[in-house]
This record gives sequence, structure tokens and C-alpha cells, in this order.
Amino acid sequence: MSLLTQNATPGVLSLEPYKPGMPLDELQRRLGISDAIKLASNENPLGPSPKVKAALAEAIANQDLALYPDGGGFKLKAAVAKMHGIDPSRVTLGNGSNDMLEFLGRIYLGPGRAAMFSQHAFAVYPIVTQSQSAEAVIVPALPRSHPTMPLGHDLEGFKKLWRDDISIVFIANPNNPTGTWLPAQAIEDFLAFVPKQVIVVLDEAYWEYLDPALRGDVRGWLDKYPNLVVTHTFSKTYGLASLRAGYALSSPEVADLMNRVRQPFNNNSLALLAAEVALSDQEHVKKSVALNNSERARLEPELAKLGLSWLPSQANFLAIDFGRDAGPVHQALLQKGIIVRPTASYEMPNFLRITIGTPAQNDRLLKALREILA
Repeated sequence: MSLLTQNATPGVLSLEPYKPGMPLDELQRRLGISDAIKLASNENPLGPSPKVKAALAEAIANQDLALYPDGGGFKLKAAVAKMHGIDPSRVTLGNGSNDMLEFLGRIYLGPGRAAMFSQHAFAVYPIVTQSQSAEAVIVPALPRSHPTMPLGHDLEGFKKLWRDDISIVFIANPNNPTGTWLPAQAIEDFLAFVPKQVIVVLDEAYWEYLDPALRGDVRGWLDKYPNLVVTHTFSKTYGLASLRAGYALSSPEVADLMNRVRQPFNNNSLALLAAEVALSDQEHVKKSVALNNSERARLEPELAKLGLSWLPSQANFLAIDFGRDAGPVHQALLQKGIIVRPTASYEMPNFLRITIGTPAQNDRLLKALREILA
């Protein structure tokens, strides 16, 4: 070990860097093509609202980009607070919702403390935990054979494995990379079970895609359970992944702590503007969700014809089970100019997570799969 690494914290030394998917430009350069498609990162295939594009164009033309952004994000916080019917003091802004997970890890985790989350859950949860030299309590997911929610979160299993050193719990609803979700009553029962000093993070990055009939009274939970923190992102349904904006809803006390560790100017001016305008265009959100729902319904029977199965999903992607190591299928899709996400790092080597795209993108995916599986 070199002198430059031996003094690093043990948690960071043992971390593996997060490996993002291959960029479109890189695959096109490798293959010598110009029409590759990316169905790997769960971005909105419609992109941002036209209103957002117009606002950004005007801002770039007229704003003084040499000036720092509003460090408090006053307008965006007000818009978020209005939409959720909550006081702005309970809103914290981040550079994507990942920022919130990082803030909370820095506040509540450390040596001698533990974080709890499900097997097959979002990769950032173990990264945040390990970087703070805390212990991860990973709860086995429901079995693949479960009749309604295979590989979903098992909140009863969370209760059985509960330990006194747990200081934060991460719950994704819907979950990435599985797409599975939790009944609202199960979430509230768990909130009632957790000691009041333990933070429960309800990660709702894909919340807009969740059927309204399946959503719980999250706003009411925030008042009833002050230890609850709910995170949202503008990277998915709102189509702003490149600008990185997200937020958390919490008690004023937790928001105050997050703002103590939040970096100054963690949201740039264009991200703040785009997110504010995106919130005002809920018709674009409805259009995006409707496209996702119709295309998911169209894809599933076509996948079944290929002999494939998939996990139930309330997100904008499907975790497709190939019944064998999916690595060769992933590589074959790359050769056809289609980027998808392998999930071996999530202990799901037989699966590929594939974003639900536009009709044309999905037709191209199905054609490629038919050729590869033949």
C-alpha cells in the first residue's frame, strides 16, 4: 500500500468505484455507427418538457452565467413545497437524490453504526454505508418463487434482523434494479415498528411511475413519523438526468442537519430553473407515464413469446430473466448498438435491466432479442 492510500479511511479503501453504463458516444465510436440507442439508465425517452427546453434556451441567452446560483434554491424549494403541501423548511435540495443519501450517511453513519437495506437494492446504499466505515445489514429479498413480488423487499425480514446499532434504513419504492414495490400498509407498519431515533429513507426516485392506487399517504406519514425522509429526483420522469437535481422531504430538524453538510451551490442555476419549470408541466409527466405504461404492456407479451420472464415492475424498466448468465446477451446487444444494464453486481447474473423506451426503440430491442435468442 502506498503512502498516499494507507492514511485513507478503511471504508473508502475497501470500496469499489461505481461503474456507470457505457456512453452512447463510446459505443458508436467502437462500432463505427451513429444510431446506437441507450436503454440502460432509466432515463425518460421523451426527454424534458418542451417548456423546460424553452426556459433553458432563454436563460442561456440572457442569464449571466458567471454569477453563482441561488445557494438556497428559494424558487425551487417553494415550488416543491407547494406541490407537496409542506413547509419549505422541510425541503432540502440536492444534486440528484443521490446527494440526499450521501448527506444522510454523513450525518447518521460511522464506525459502530449500521445501515439496513434489502438485497438487490440500489447500489448507492452500500456505497454510502461503506464510505462511512459503517456496517451494512442486508436483508435477503423475497424468493424468486414468491407468488406476487419475487425478489422484492421483505419488510418482515427487516424486523426479524433488527439490531440496536442500526441508525438508518434505506427503502426504495419502487426498487431499482428490480422494479418491485411495497404495499402502502406494509410501509406504514414498518414505520411504526422502527425506533423513533432511527432514520427511515423512503427512496421514491420512480414514484411518478407508481400506480396511484398503490401509493400510500406519504405526506401524512411525514407528519406522523418525524424520522421519515422521502427522496425524489428530476432525473427520471422529468427527463433532467444530465442536470442533476433532486430533493428530500423531512422534518425541519433533519432538513437542518442535511443543510449543514450540503455543499454550497450544489445545484447550478440551469438545474434549479429546469426543475422549477418541470414541476409546472405535469402534463408532460402524465404523457411520459402513459407512454411507459402502454409500452410496458406491449413489451411483456412479446418477451413471453421469446420464452423470457421478468420481475413485476412499477418503474420505467423491466428486469428480464434470461434463465442463464445474461452476460453474453448483453454483449450481443452491444454489438447491435443497444446498451442495456447487466445486473450481476446486484447478485442477479441471469438478468438484464432494460429501460422501456419509445415504440421505435422497443421494436429495435425486440428484433435484436429475437435474432440473438434464435
